[in-house]
Amino acid sequence: MEFIGFGLLYGLAVTAPALAIGMVGGKAAESTARQPEMAGRIFTVFILSAAFVEALALLGFVLGILVQGKL
Repeated sequence: MEFIGFGLLYGLAVTAPALAIGMVGGKAAESTARQPEMAGRIFTVFILSAAFVEALALLGFVLGILVQGKL
């Protein structure tokens, strides 16, 4: 039963970051199409944004492990 809770917690924790990375990636592609000369700068900002958003998913994973350990 506790594995179901862990799966739900982690599933919910990665849903928002996955959507956010998708939106950021889409906007980065759109920005690159509009201003190709800024592609390097846009890519750098995209990678930094994706890393910060992915940290939320990692935090959700760690929180799930901590909660599972308390049960």
